[in-house]
Amino acid sequence: VPPDISAGGTEWMGRHMGAVKTGLTLIPFAGIAFLWFMGVIRDRLGGLEDQFFSTVFFGSGILLIAMIFVSAAMAGGLLTAYSVNAELLLETGTYAVNRAAIYQITNIYGIKMAGVFMISLGTIWLRTQIMPRWIVMATYGVALILIIVIAFNVWITLLFPTWVFLVSVYILFAMRDRKSVVLGKGGG
Repeated sequence: VPPDISAGGTEWMGRHMGAVKTGLTLIPFAGIAFLWFMGVIRDRLGGLEDQFFSTVFFGSGILLIAMIFVSAAMAGGLLTAYSVNAELLLETGTYAVNRAAIYQITNIYGIKMAGVFMISLGTIWLRTQIMPRWIVMATYGVALILIIVIAFNVWITLLFPTWVFLVSVYILFAMRDRKSVVLGKGGG
């Protein structure tokens, strides 16, 4: 959404409202998928789970989802206000304040929680040796970028979901390979 809706942003909102609404509708499903990801990670840890780091891992993951949901709700509220009375939305400054709040919640606090999530999970993996060392080191590297970088950059924001995707793919293949060996289909 353009930062200044008065400079052609109303046209942008009119043209892209359907796509934005579709994206906002998908966000709860992304939250559910992330909770599922957290469950798979905890399941793989089993009895090796460290209570301290698991608490930080779980808490930061829940906070991240909550912040994303709050931002999405605020964005949905802006769309509703726009469709009811676009001029009032602009005149009162509601658009500017809400957009700034959405930006802060998502791109500052949410991204930092993603970094904390990754650092705590990387530490758990390092201690338990459940994941290969290269994944742990890559996790730490991406987490530091998320925590240190302050300015908004869409590519930085996309690092976390990309990391979740890659870890998920690794886990799927690792579990498939383990099941093959257990079922006698392995090459060993």
